[in-house]
Amino acid sequence: MSNLARIICLVAACLFRMTSIETVRAAQDAASPAPPAGIRLEVVVAHKNGPPVGGLEQKDFTIIDNKHPQPITSFRAVSGRDSQARIIVVLDAVNIDYERVAYAREEIEKYLRAEGGELTHPTSFALLTDQGMKLQEQYSTDGNSISAAVEANVTGLRSIRRSSQYGGFERYDISIAGLRELVRREVSSPERKIVLFVSPGWPLLSGPGIENALDSKQQKQLFDSLVNLSAEMQRANITLYSVNPLGTGESEVRASYYESFLKGVSESKRMEPGNLALQVLAVQSGGRAIDFNNDVAAVLRQCVADTQNYYEISFEPAPPDPKNYYHRVEVKLAKSDLAARARMGYYAEAGGDKR
Repeated sequence: MSNLARIICLVAACLFRMTSIETVRAAQDAASPAPPAGIRLEVVVAHKNGPPVGGLEQKDFTIIDNKHPQPITSFRAVSGRDSQARIIVVLDAVNIDYERVAYAREEIEKYLRAEGGELTHPTSFALLTDQGMKLQEQYSTDGNSISAAVEANVTGLRSIRRSSQYGGFERYDISIAGLRELVRREVSSPERKIVLFVSPGWPLLSGPGIENALDSKQQKQLFDSLVNLSAEMQRANITLYSVNPLGTGESEVRASYYESFLKGVSESKRMEPGNLALQVLAVQSGGRAIDFNNDVAAVLRQCVADTQNYYEISFEPAPPDPKNYYHRVEVKLAKSDLAARARMGYYAEAGGDKR
């Protein structure tokens, strides 16, 4: 086995062993309203590059599951503070150098302190370091106090030695494990979460020659990791946004390469590490991957604005397919001048939002 394949195998095995069995507390809370049966989507509708649009009705939407129209079982238009969404701002101190981390921190603090520090939604902060994901325990609408926590947590960061032969694989492992740790914390809470991951993304570890370095067992392990993480994000009701703090300094080729993995993968033999890229997970969750913008604070506000108008739509899944078969979901609109953004799919084994 080559060194490349050995490292990928170790990464896959590490991810596969992670489970969410310890996160069940709020799911049993009798005071919480029962979620609708089937698959639940949070759908943002907008004109191209415009703000979210409200005022639509159920008849304006058609849900397509694996090319089959599915009846809508529940529908709710959400606007303003009615969303009760929670915001989690994550600063990636693993995949960017310390100087850029300092800039990203300043931009996050600028976002938190705007409007006198009065946040529209309960917010918490998380910091990804080579020691793992450090999560702020409590949510708050006091942006000034969260900003102080950001500054305190960023002090004393230790960077990974990127001169190491396997620096890219090490960062890949730490990054995905950190995301999963965050998801596991939130999986038992029914509220919608907007995760703003300030990061250029972790190494894709994909491309010519990479796929040939994996044997079928290694591909199966990575595929199982993808299925498990996708299902946990779905149960946690997470919409993920990737906000690249490198701005206009990012390489156009590097920034767009993730797009080749957006369609989803249905079987392990087609699995590559790039299918677990941050940008891919973000877009597939119904969020966005935002590059080439130096005003990170403004981008964070733009992402949170997606909570001002959106639609909660549930539908029954299409007939079962083979285990772990990826179901591609499309949201069609009656008004051709509008576009919808929502979770792009789910795996058959996950069974949708059975929360």
